[in-house]
Amino acid sequence: MSARRLAKVQPASFAFSPEALEKAHWWIAKFPAGRQQSAVIPLLWLVEKQEGWVPEPALRVVAQMLDMPVIRVLEIATFYTMFHLEPVGAVAHVQVCGTTPCMLRGSNELMAMLKSRIGPKDQLSADGRFSWEEVECMGACANAPMVAIRDAYYEDLDPTSLGALLDAFARGETPPAGSAIGRRGAAPEGGETVLTDPSLFDGSRAKPIKTLPNAPPKAAKAPAAAG
Repeated sequence: MSARRLAKVQPASFAFSPEALEKAHWWIAKFPAGRQQSAVIPLLWLVEKQEGWVPEPALRVVAQMLDMPVIRVLEIATFYTMFHLEPVGAVAHVQVCGTTPCMLRGSNELMAMLKSRIGPKDQLSADGRFSWEEVECMGACANAPMVAIRDAYYEDLDPTSLGALLDAFARGETPPAGSAIGRRGAAPEGGETVLTDPSLFDGSRAKPIKTLPNAPPKAAKAPAAAG
């Protein structure tokens, strides 16, 4: 695992927005007395969502809110790669899956396009609007190759369709998540090829079972007792 360090250039201070602060207190209240430090990951995630990354002053704010040493918060922020420790693109940060299924389906071509259009990975574009990184499997192997942008998965991509996504984000749009070739979920390309007759799975062919097979015979009723 590569070393993860804080950015060299840091803001002077950090403060939660009113909405994020309310959500932070909501998270803290979910844990019993004496266990508030368990809210450290949700609070760091709120920082990430608000700023786009986790600046060093935010670590101190989170540590103070949870009454824990700053070094403990730093350990958590540097351990989990879900937290960005340097600024990312203000418009879009593209996470490209480079694990084997996506690589076999063309993720290297996606990364080559991103490098030519945005610049080297893990760096901001010249205008600060875009950035990209290579990540491990994000669990959409059947729809490879894919990327994650903000909170959405974009699947079945090629350099052309990924370029169209970046164009849409550059225009201020938020393209709908999902497959670039229009397939539903992880359905096969070109549509379903098996179980195409609904009667195979809708229960209409099922026959009622009057008795269970191998069921024991019913016990005879005992004769009524004499008066």
